[in-house]
Amino acid sequence: MTTTQINQVNMNTNTTDTPVHEEKPIELHDPRLYTRRAVVEGVRGGFAAVTPAHLEQYRELGFLSIEDAFTPDEVRAGLDGLLHLIAGNKPEFQGIQFEAAARDILDTLTLEQKQDAVRKLMWFTPHDERLNAMAQHPGLLDVVGKILGSTNLKMFQDMALLKPPKLGREKPWHQDKAYFNMDVREQVVGVWIALDEATLNNGCMHLMPQIPRQPITHFQRRDWQVCDTEILGETCVAAPLKPGGVLLFDGLLVHGTPHNTSDQRRRAVQFHYHAQRYGAVPNEARMALFGSEGKDVEC
Repeated sequence: MTTTQINQVNMNTNTTDTPVHEEKPIELHDPRLYTRRAVVEGVRGGFAAVTPAHLEQYRELGFLSIEDAFTPDEVRAGLDGLLHLIAGNKPEFQGIQFEAAARDILDTLTLEQKQDAVRKLMWFTPHDERLNAMAQHPGLLDVVGKILGSTNLKMFQDMALLKPPKLGREKPWHQDKAYFNMDVREQVVGVWIALDEATLNNGCMHLMPQIPRQPITHFQRRDWQVCDTEILGETCVAAPLKPGGVLLFDGLLVHGTPHNTSDQRRRAVQFHYHAQRYGAVPNEARMALFGSEGKDVEC
């Protein structure tokens, strides 16, 4: 097959930051939640190598992996941009969430230590041109536009999720559209860009293409997530990436990333795009589809 393969042997009005729930301490997950049946092989040659057959595969599976989408210089610039913000060089930028245990000692940490105390950054593209350039990369916008069937694209969320060595927490199984106050008919493309090598051991993306892409009830457990009982017994595919590799995925695709059990950092940035065909919806409308509040259900 010439398209991205699944090898059996290796195999801001429209969004909420996070649901309003108190942050929980890091909790180890059941390893059976990430039982892999395959590892994804990406399209080689960057954005220019994406063909209509690859786009059709995205529509069928809900994702597409692309190797060498960003150059080493672009990756380095993205990392420098994140570190610039983490160092506090833009005091007006307030989009960093540190792990709770580190918040009282931040002033005593070196930049090397401080970046490993970061859980995530959000809303950073207006504050760093290097990161904004990644979000506006012409090759990226061309492929996303083809998926969405529109040139009227809006990047409506930026985020960086960092997994430090050994301590990088899991992002449990979820659907991204569960977080967005957006008409469920609006197609959303998530773009996940590896700035370090994302491996099977340090928390690369895992995907469930076999689960129908329709709203699933989410619960607050280790995070805002699909219930573990819905996942246990399922097998997933993993999508490791070299630095500069990109994973495109549908906003209703069930996906997650396990803990970083390695000695290597896993730093990545993520952007979400849509074609603005529909308007925002009230939070209550989103929760009626994705939330457990007000429903007589248990997880």
